[in-house]
Amino acid sequence: MTEPLTPAPRALSDVAARQLANATKTVPQLAAITPRWLPRFLPWVPVEAGIYRLNRVREGSSIEVTCGERGSERTLPETWVDYDPNPREYFLSTVTTVLDIHTRVSDLYSTPHDQISQQLRLTIEIVKERQESELLHNKDYGLLTNVDPAQVLKTRSGPPTPDDLDELITHVWKEPAFFLAHPRTIAAFGRECTRRGIPPPTVTLHGSPFLTWRGIPLVPSDKVTIDAAGRSQILLLRVGDARQGVIGLYQPGLPGEQSPGLSVRFMGIGREAIASYLISLYCSLVVPVPDALAVLTDVEVGRYHEYR
Repeated sequence: MTEPLTPAPRALSDVAARQLANATKTVPQLAAITPRWLPRFLPWVPVEAGIYRLNRVREGSSIEVTCGERGSERTLPETWVDYDPNPREYFLSTVTTVLDIHTRVSDLYSTPHDQISQQLRLTIEIVKERQESELLHNKDYGLLTNVDPAQVLKTRSGPPTPDDLDELITHVWKEPAFFLAHPRTIAAFGRECTRRGIPPPTVTLHGSPFLTWRGIPLVPSDKVTIDAAGRSQILLLRVGDARQGVIGLYQPGLPGEQSPGLSVRFMGIGREAIASYLISLYCSLVVPVPDALAVLTDVEVGRYHEYR
């Protein structure tokens, strides 16, 4: 049986045409990049010489005042305020790395996207991701390592309920700014609200929607970890120097400053024709008084419900 003949092409094929076409190329995409809301929501205070001294009133210092009645001639109390003689000093820590780029690569392969710019952009993104993680977990200044024991709460039954968040608010009741939790934890809280018929409202901040509770936004961060048992934490912060709230620290005026606390400096070209760039980010964090921060622990994030 004779096989049918393949018809002769009558026009240029797609495969051949692509040899003369330029593909539109994106810049490198990196899944590890997140919005990093925690640094955005924190107020940042510049420091001199990388040192911040936190002065507090000495514990047990009693300040006496009186409220005189009309026509009375009481002897007014005499008082004074004592300061902590050993204030804590915070030193900026460094998130740093050296980026190496072969000059041949940057010379020959920088169209349409500049290789040096893209290498720096991606490296800086990872440095900033590490910064957010350090703001939570650093052994010296991290939020989770500096919470006062009296400000650590446990959930009532495992999943995060409205009652649990209300209890957190009672511990940071002086102008609380925002909750901070893993996205899965926020989803778990939303399920508990839905189960009770009280879906939390949303608010738009920095151009993005956030769930809220009692008017306080729930800010997501994947740096708030979930352990192997499926449990996590929810933090509640008061922020701002004027409110005796949590603040971030940075060093201003750095050589090669790209953004507050972040510098990029060219280190030269070695004999192997490799150009090196030093990327440094200096930061720290301060919890000035115990009631500026509270943490809800043992938060179960994997409980689901069936709805009739």
